[in-house]
Amino acid sequence: MAYEPPKQSAAGQIFDALLMMALVIVTLYLPLLLGLAGGGVVQEKVDASSWSTLGQNAVTAGQWEKLGFTPETAAPIIAARFDYVINWGTLAFSFAVVIAYFVALIAISNRQYKDVIAERFGPKRG
Repeated sequence: MAYEPPKQSAAGQIFDALLMMALVIVTLYLPLLLGLAGGGVVQEKVDASSWSTLGQNAVTAGQWEKLGFTPETAAPIIAARFDYVINWGTLAFSFAVVIAYFVALIAISNRQYKDVIAERFGPKRG
């Protein structure tokens, strides 16, 4: 007697795929929407009088000019710095969520594994 796993319909497979896509999108965007990710940008004070005061060499300045920038219009882009401040509470919460997910995943997988073994080989004898 060969084991045959339960069949899933095409509609069930499509539903599962769409559900997974929705969960991925929510997982990626929810922290941004709740303000839990992205430290933001800090604008440094810079002297925009010339390319050299912005720390740009002749080659880089030429590339900026090819894109239509002047030192004054490029200064806000050059002066933008990412804020690397870490919110330790948010980081700990993120770790807790990931760990809880994997604990739940292992527990559910273990139960399903035992169900498949019991279905295939019968109940455990003692």
